[in-house]
Amino acid sequence: MKTKIQPGLTGMLCAVGMAASIGCAENRPMTATNSISALAAVSQPAVEPAQAKDLLMNMAEFLAKSPSFSVNLESSYEVLQESGQMIEFGENRRIVVRRPNGLRVEIEHSDGERHLVQYDGNDITTSSPTHNVYAQIVKPGGIDEAVMYFLRDLGMRLPLAMLLVSRLPEELERRTLALDYVEKTVVDGTPTHHLAGRTGTVDYQVWIAEGARPLPLRIVLSYKNEEGHPSFRAQFFDWNLMPEIQDSLFTFNPTDGMRKIAFAAELNKIALEDSIRPEESGGKQ
Repeated sequence: MKTKIQPGLTGMLCAVGMAASIGCAENRPMTATNSISALAAVSQPAVEPAQAKDLLMNMAEFLAKSPSFSVNLESSYEVLQESGQMIEFGENRRIVVRRPNGLRVEIEHSDGERHLVQYDGNDITTSSPTHNVYAQIVKPGGIDEAVMYFLRDLGMRLPLAMLLVSRLPEELERRTLALDYVEKTVVDGTPTHHLAGRTGTVDYQVWIAEGARPLPLRIVLSYKNEEGHPSFRAQFFDWNLMPEIQDSLFTFNPTDGMRKIAFAAELNKIALEDSIRPEESGGKQ
């Protein structure tokens, strides 16, 4: 059976776990609703709407202010097939962040294909050891600027990318239109707060660890405006807020025989420029 393995959500899955891509949600402030079922209401202590927002923002601010961290993720995403069937694919990722200029994301897909994204404060590099190729572009300014450029200008895919940037609290507050406290539960032995929110394009759930380290332990996204309403799920493991990090983690060094290629967005730009050159189109300079 021929299946599609690349999601038709390049811009959607690229962005924050609680929002889609930049500019896709309305600029309305966060509000809290009380739409959880009566069963949940009687089974859990009452939580004020403001507390749900506080829990979410505490998580965002804690992560945004962490000078460095590493974490492992197991994630899955659904892809609608031409037959109408929804097929799930998986990824394993390891993320290393050292603010303001160090980012490394190792990705292994369920079919064994591997990718690596690196940023050293000056160059963004994405490489595929599987295909022995890499693409690289200069983008100084720091992790925030590099991530936005990677997603928006290069059109690349980087699930939950907003969790990596220091402006996460502002983005979450701006995009979230409604927020509920679902329940207090346990994820992998850790007490957590389960929240459910909505943006203009994505319904999201996040499980936040209780206590002094309010880190996300699980995230589920539902793309309600996409055909078939596909979902994305991520489980976080092995959070380390004081990892031992070497500069070499963020610097790309091509292996022998590795071939440099252009980002697709660069090729599109070149093709557009070529198509409008007067000397090639018969126009006058």
